[in-house]
Amino acid sequence: MKSLSRRTALAAAGFAAIASLGTSSVFAAEKLKVAGIYTVPFEQQWVSRIHLALKAAEARGEIEYKATENVANPDYERVMREYANGGSQLIFGEVFGVEAAARKVAKDFPKIAFVAGSSGKPTGNNFSVFDNYIQEPSYLSGMIAGGMTKSNKIGLVGGFPIPEVNRLMNAFMEGARSVNPKVTFSITFINSWFDPPKAKEAAFAMVDKGADILYAERFGVSDAAKERKVLAIGNVINTQEQYPDTVVASALWNMQPTVDEAIKQVKAGTYKAADFGPYSTMKYNGSSLAPLGTFESKVPADLKKKVADKQAEILAGKFAVKVNDAQPKP
Repeated sequence: MKSLSRRTALAAAGFAAIASLGTSSVFAAEKLKVAGIYTVPFEQQWVSRIHLALKAAEARGEIEYKATENVANPDYERVMREYANGGSQLIFGEVFGVEAAARKVAKDFPKIAFVAGSSGKPTGNNFSVFDNYIQEPSYLSGMIAGGMTKSNKIGLVGGFPIPEVNRLMNAFMEGARSVNPKVTFSITFINSWFDPPKAKEAAFAMVDKGADILYAERFGVSDAAKERKVLAIGNVINTQEQYPDTVVASALWNMQPTVDEAIKQVKAGTYKAADFGPYSTMKYNGSSLAPLGTFESKVPADLKKKVADKQAEILAGKFAVKVNDAQPKP
């Protein structure tokens, strides 16, 4: 009987160990619950970078991802609270118009990680910020524009004159001036993140004044360039496929490094409020200059060399593109 009891006890212990392993295994395999809250459509260039990076993590089986687009500013706090109360462990978004409300929600849910596009600083222990620090490829694309213009007039159309837009325009202009001191600029902000018709009309006005290259910070500008048969420089995403005879180059933003780092930290239990902005730089593969593609043979060889040399200097840490968040001036 003693032997039987001993065998029974050993078996019970074995089953307990297996059950314990199984439980921890299941726990480790649980997908992180992530939410995305966006004030514009998923296809809008800025938000599309976040959304696609999170969709990629979902496709890899790392997260369970839910998202809401076109959230009006007055509704943003409500949607944040719904996701927070619904079990989300990590919430991404862009809170430029709802900074105070977003930070209030984060304070009310200290165990949830928030990572938001923001002009502000990290708050508390759980509210992190990021931004499109793609001034390096913006500078390089400006060099191409400065070397390609024939009229020495370049037009820039942006959404709002906030740091996230200003720094890219300023870098672009500095890049253009570095190869062409004679270049001049016209600048318009349409006061909207997504109004292609308004951006298009602003671009038309610039072409009418002699601009032969347009900086397309907003959707609609490349359409205007195509119609008026002038060139365009893209921003954040590469639209050359849609405009093969119009878009010369683009400064690309890749949110994957930022998203991956946030997911890794939350899963490891090491997450804390921080500025994730540096993960958007070329050093971390968070940004890049798009291939010239259809313009490979149209951009002068000497200009391509200047751009390649400058890119090498940036990557080697020998040249730093100035981060200038002030509103750009012609």
